[in-house]
Amino acid sequence: MKESLRVAGLAGVDAHDGARAVQTWQWMQWALFAFSLLAIPAFYFELAAESGLHPAGRALYACMFTGFGAVLARVAGLSHKPQRFLVRNGYDVLITAGAVASAAWGISPWSSVEWVLRILFVGLVAVRIVVSLRSFFSPGRLLPLLVTAALLVALAGAGFYWLEPGVHTYAEGVWLAFESSATVGYGDMAPTTPASRVLAAFVVLLGYGLLSLVFASIAAIFVEQEERILRREMHRDIKALRAEIAALRKDVQARGAEAGVAGAPVETVNPAGPDPGESH
Repeated sequence: MKESLRVAGLAGVDAHDGARAVQTWQWMQWALFAFSLLAIPAFYFELAAESGLHPAGRALYACMFTGFGAVLARVAGLSHKPQRFLVRNGYDVLITAGAVASAAWGISPWSSVEWVLRILFVGLVAVRIVVSLRSFFSPGRLLPLLVTAALLVALAGAGFYWLEPGVHTYAEGVWLAFESSATVGYGDMAPTTPASRVLAAFVVLLGYGLLSLVFASIAAIFVEQEERILRREMHRDIKALRAEIAALRKDVQARGAEAGVAGAPVETVNPAGPDPGESH
């Protein structure tokens, strides 16, 4: 896993680097996670703009660029090898450059090339968010996964209510979000605008991943219970075997002691005296 992240440009700080750089990076990763989240509303602000760049979207992209640049500059300044650190984290450098381009450039309606670049940038940021939370979304954490899934449906419902003209209430938005995340597709509602379709694509991907982790967590709970029973039985059998081995060892030692006493050589005295042929 670490090797894959290193190749992808998300290797972080080398463990053999300066102690301050390593410690600072552990905290700054959550700052990068927070700044990464700004790309989601910025994308939709600009997508919903009728002409030019939306001021709120431009501001969010500028904040994202400032945050990423400040974090990378700070950790690089503490690192013993700043150039190597930037190379190891080329993915974050690429996101920083993408935030600058998103804040400074854009024409509405978007051309085909700009659509591809914008979606590619949001996809890069989404991968960055998932990597930041990879330890949080472990299969054994059922409650955090359920809470995250509920938040995803709630936020996606608000997004559909804002972006989709066919959704007239927040409840309908939540229902469309649930249909999308669960990949059910009853056909009663469907995203029709480009903005809502892009949102639906991300909701489907995130919802499919979260549902897989939730079911994996439920299965892991049952497997863990059975493994706990098996471990308990195994420990009981091991204790019984140890007791039997100890009893056998004592029995063998006792029999060995008895055999040693019974087979000890007895010294005899020749009543006729020493043998005349014996040399003195």
